[in-house]
Amino acid sequence: MRLLLAGIADDLQAYPQLNDLLQQQFQAALRHKAAELGPVAEAISTLVDTMQERRALRVALVQRLVGPNGTMLQAFALLKNAARERMEADWNTLEQAVIGCKVLSKRNGDLLVEQYTIMQRVLHGEEQIYAPA
Repeated sequence: MRLLLAGIADDLQAYPQLNDLLQQQFQAALRHKAAELGPVAEAISTLVDTMQERRALRVALVQRLVGPNGTMLQAFALLKNAARERMEADWNTLEQAVIGCKVLSKRNGDLLVEQYTIMQRVLHGEEQIYAPA
């Protein structure tokens, strides 16, 4: 249970970092600063990999605590009232952070795809929209 709770606490600290990195990525893409995009993408990837490892451990720990189909809420139910309430609140905060970062990630991806599409048009020309009559 301690490992489970520690992993959640670590992720609660990691998500603001991920949010900041996603904001940096957006600003670099918006300002066409290609030199900044690589290091930011590497930092995002490293952080996400670490968070994914914690998530996999969390799933394994929950399965060990409450069975193969166990949920976080079932695992939290094993805690005493005050600790359970705190962990449920932390879990909700973590879920909101995940949703927020997914939104930022999609926004960044959409911007990068749009920029790539525009660059392809500039470099290779547009396909004819209208066929000659």
